[in-house]
Amino acid sequence: MAKYETIMVLNTKLDEEATKAMIEKFTSLISAHGTVESVDEWGKRKLAYEIEDETEGYYVLVNFEAPTDFTKELDRVYQITDGILRTIIVRKDA
Repeated sequence: MAKYETIMVLNTKLDEEATKAMIEKFTSLISAHGTVESVDEWGKRKLAYEIEDETEGYYVLVNFEAPTDFTKELDRVYQITDGILRTIIVRKDA
């Protein structure tokens, strides 16, 4: 098990319920394979550059612990989910 953090930038066109559902979807996926340490919703912020014609995104930071092979699966699910503008998964130093 290794410690990671991931940041998701969600489309701001999603309503509040859809945003909460998407956050819950990914935190439960992470929980199924590891442990979620914290979820920090940064909220709506201006993007540095346009992504898919959007100028704002809803940022969410999740700190978690999971097996090293799980990050590939998490990234795959990010890629096929509508409503996600950008993501990053970073391994934290022990």
